[in-house]
Amino acid sequence: MKSYLRSRLFLTLLGLAILLTFAACAAPAPTDPSQSAPGSTPTPTPPPSPSSETPPGYVEPTAVDSSEVTFASEEFSIKAYLSKPKSGESFPGLIIIHENRGLNKHIEDVARRFAHQGYVALAPDLLSRVGGAAQFATTDDAVAAIRTLSSDGIIQDLDAAFAYLQSLPYVNIDSIGVIGYCWGGGNSLLFTTRNPELKAAVVYYGPNPANIDDVAKITAPVLGIYGAEDNRITVNVPALEEAMEKHNKAFEYNIYPGAAHAFFNDTSRRHNREAAIDAWQRTISFLQKHLMS
Repeated sequence: MKSYLRSRLFLTLLGLAILLTFAACAAPAPTDPSQSAPGSTPTPTPPPSPSSETPPGYVEPTAVDSSEVTFASEEFSIKAYLSKPKSGESFPGLIIIHENRGLNKHIEDVARRFAHQGYVALAPDLLSRVGGAAQFATTDDAVAAIRTLSSDGIIQDLDAAFAYLQSLPYVNIDSIGVIGYCWGGGNSLLFTTRNPELKAAVVYYGPNPANIDDVAKITAPVLGIYGAEDNRITVNVPALEEAMEKHNKAFEYNIYPGAAHAFFNDTSRRHNREAAIDAWQRTISFLQKHLMS
């Protein structure tokens, strides 16, 4: 009898183990394209859902005046998203440089947040030279297109964005800054080394210039925002700090523990709400000090 019961127990446990194995196989982990076998097609990962919590600085689109605009850069027509306060006669200008996916709804949302804080926010689509972000079917296509752009062309288009802001009658032409995220953060810093008329620059987890001593050309104060888990970028912050000190440039930064790359982007799975809130407040204080005083 005891032998029979032991056999029944063994078969029951074996059956449960088999069921658990099949259950685990039914929900595989998302495929990492870099680990796919040669010639295979990786399973696409669904796009991240926006955060269910209100992002820092968020405003309803109707709270500010926004429109799509274009301006010339060499022979190219650069598309951009322009957002401004609903009332008032003169405001500081702010160029917002997108991530390596091109101009998208998230960056348009960020532009509206800054407009609500009293800035004329201009977010150029730096993929305009190759047709614009909207023409690319996937994020990967947009990222690939970004890699074809030259630094000289990017700076030319940012100079054109700067000139466009200066042409607007409601922009204080002596009070224009730049902010960028990810790929845009690196180009925010690079642009600051090329344009001595900028009055403030903010770098969100962007790489250093290829020639670190180019920071000698900077005339604007710089704020850096970084995530401690973003090793590829953050490991180079000490070199930037050293170069800024060497050339007597105004540089302050903050590294957020537990925060990864792109932590401010509330449409990303890497969004870190606590770090994003503090970074937003730090950014607003910095811009108010240097663009509104």
